[in-house]
Amino acid sequence: MYAIIDAGGRQVRVEQGQELEVDYRDLTPGQEIQFDRVYAFRGDEGGLRIGQPTLASATVTAQVLGAAQGPKLVVQKMRRRKNFRRKTGHRAILTRVKITKIDVA
Repeated sequence: MYAIIDAGGRQVRVEQGQELEVDYRDLTPGQEIQFDRVYAFRGDEGGLRIGQPTLASATVTAQVLGAAQGPKLVVQKMRRRKNFRRKTGHRAILTRVKITKIDVA
């Protein structure tokens, strides 16, 4: 059983018990979060349901595990023949969640 949801502007395929990282939300660990924008759902019986554009009665519930940092992105700038070089980095803050329930009525 899996569902395809919208998590922070990205489409993510999730299953029950899966852990994933979404864009940062100011939530405490242990809180629950619901994803209402479910694009598709496939149950154990094998029937695929696709929304137009979303499934109206479907929700995915997840439990917040805490905040995490994403991978480091290196940004380098250089202008040729000008002796100009800059190297900076960035690590985005993400929220780790665990999918607890996929509910489709």
